[in-house]
Amino acid sequence: MFQIGDYVICSNKGVCVVENITALNISGVDKEKQYYILKPLYSAGSTVYVPVDSQKEPLMRKVLERTEAERLIGTIPEIQLLTIINEKMTEQIYKECMKSNDCEELVKLIKTINLRKQKRIQAGRKMTALDAKYLHLAEENLYGELAVALDMSREEVNDCIMTAINGTKAT
Repeated sequence: MFQIGDYVICSNKGVCVVENITALNISGVDKEKQYYILKPLYSAGSTVYVPVDSQKEPLMRKVLERTEAERLIGTIPEIQLLTIINEKMTEQIYKECMKSNDCEELVKLIKTINLRKQKRIQAGRKMTALDAKYLHLAEENLYGELAVALDMSREEVNDCIMTAINGTKAT
């Protein structure tokens, strides 16, 4: 169970703060059921309501601890790319990565799309709209979480990740 003030990852909402745990006074909602009232950190004006006893989507978990975030960044060069055998299945593979709510899967997605982007640019083509969409989503989720875990800005996290992906040491 999460506590008020905890930072959590809530499915596609990214990093949220548990603002309250209470029953909702909304018509049509079970007045006995407890809900987490979540405020997304990077989405001003949004509120997310998640039943405390929910076993379904959206997946919720605590934000990585600092040591876990540092370990993840340290292992980025070894994290494998996604395997896309059939281009028609690309979006499905991307969706599964996003739905997993797992930082390593997001790293795989970011690494894969960055490589695809480089290859297309070298061939004189632009990045596909599908790749751009999922790269943005993955970066928003991963960088937001790592920014909280490491007490950095998302831009600083971006620099760390790109440095790790490109195999150079950060200074």
